[in-house]
Order: sequence, then structure tokens, then C-alpha cells
Amino acid sequence: MRIWFGTMLALPLLAGCVSTVKSVVTAPVKAAGQVVDWSTTSQDEADRNRGRAMREREERLGKLSRQRDKAADKCERGDHEQCRRAEVLNHEIEAAMAEPM
Repeated sequence: MRIWFGTMLALPLLAGCVSTVKSVVTAPVKAAGQVVDWSTTSQDEADRNRGRAMREREERLGKLSRQRDKAADKCERGDHEQCRRAEVLNHEIEAAMAEPM
């Protein structure tokens, strides 16, 4: 009778231990899965990143083109410094277009 009573008292404590052991055993597997998720890029994320990079490149090229056009207009009015600036900007545009995506 005493053994039975002692066993019944120990069961709730044992259930808590089993739950803790289960958490400890599964924690490394869950952590490894999370690391894999963080370290890989899905195709959707890759497409988004590529689209963002293309938009940023187009914005940069547009800005350089506008600056070059303004410098070329001033060059035509006789500002020789702006002629050099337009040439430099033109080289920057060519370099930006030659960069791989």
C-alpha cells in the first residue's frame, strides 16, 4: 500500500520531468531548423532583392543622366567647367551600366 501511495504521489512530478526532457531533447533540432531558415534565401526573397537592386540602379542612372544633361546645357552656354563635369558624369553612367546585376 505504501509503495502504491508513493508511486501515485511521484507521478505528477515524473510528468513534469518527462516534459522537461522532451523540451531539452527537441531544442537543438528546432534551433538547427531556425538557423537553416535564417541562412537560406527563398526564391521570392531573391526576386524581391533583385527587383529592388534594379530599381535602385535605374534611379541612380536617372539621377546621373539628369545631372549630365544640366551640365551639358551649361556647357553649351560656355561654362567649360560644366563641360568637364558632363564628361565625368557620362563616364560614370557608362561604368554603372557596365556593372553586373
